[in-house]
Amino acid sequence: MAAIRVLVGSVYGGALMTAREIRKTLENEGHTVTVLENPVLDQITDNTDPLLVCTSTTGQGEVPPNLLPFYLSLREQLPQQPGRPFGVIVLGDSSYGETFCGAGELLEEALFETAARKVGDTLRIDALETLEPEQEALPWAREWIANL
Repeated sequence: MAAIRVLVGSVYGGALMTAREIRKTLENEGHTVTVLENPVLDQITDNTDPLLVCTSTTGQGEVPPNLLPFYLSLREQLPQQPGRPFGVIVLGDSSYGETFCGAGELLEEALFETAARKVGDTLRIDALETLEPEQEALPWAREWIANL
């Protein structure tokens, strides 16, 4: 069974609720899941657990305020994480056009710069089509963890 860390970026609670549902489901299946609601860089540099980013996108594709300090530290320090597996679930609103799910792209790019290894495709959940993002995220998370 895997131990994973979920990095949460949430403004109105959708991404946090999704991360908590993922934790509950995966823990019931025997995995260890740590949800980091206000992550700091030390929480990923002191271990080698796979990382799952679960974030919403704010404004014009920006990282939510609770995840922004982590993101900025990651970009500034670039702690090398060679081969560390990660995945991305991002919630957004497609009516924003080109910035749809932009926060997920920013985190993905930053993790690539640390030499981390992406597992699977990014799950982009559109608020215009999905009222319960956890319903899309749970099957994706099960597949993601199976591919670690």
